[in-house]
Amino acid sequence: QVHLVESGGGLVQAGGSLRLSCAASGGTLSAYAMAWFRRAPGKEREAVAAISRGAVTTHYGDSVQGRFTISRDNAKNMMYLLMNSLKSEDTAVYYCAADDRPFGASIVETDYDYWGQGTQVTVSS
Repeated sequence: QVHLVESGGGLVQAGGSLRLSCAASGGTLSAYAMAWFRRAPGKEREAVAAISRGAVTTHYGDSVQGRFTISRDNAKNMMYLLMNSLKSEDTAVYYCAADDRPFGASIVETDYDYWGQGTQVTVSS
C-alpha cells in the first residue's frame, strides 16, 4: 500500500509559479498511474492532471491546459506539478493520488485508491 505526501504549496501572487511535489513510500511509484486533483473552497474536487506509469500519457483539465505540467521521476518515487501563470481561481487544496491501472491515466476521482493529505495553494490577485 503506497503512502503519498504532498509538499510545495504556499502563497504566490497571480502570474507567479509554484512546483508541487508528491513523495511516495511503502510502494514503488512505477506501479501506479498518478494524478493531481484540487478542491477549491465551496467546490467539488476536480481533476487537474494525470500521468501514466511510464509518463507516456498525460491528461490535463481544461482550466489548466497550457499552464500546468505534470511529471514524474520513478527512480526517486516522486511526482511533480509545475504551475505557471497562476490565477486566483487556482487557489485550492491540491492532492496527489495513485491508481494501479497498468495502462493510461484516468481523470476520474473514483478510479484512485490512494490519496495524500493535500497541500494548500493560495494565489493572491
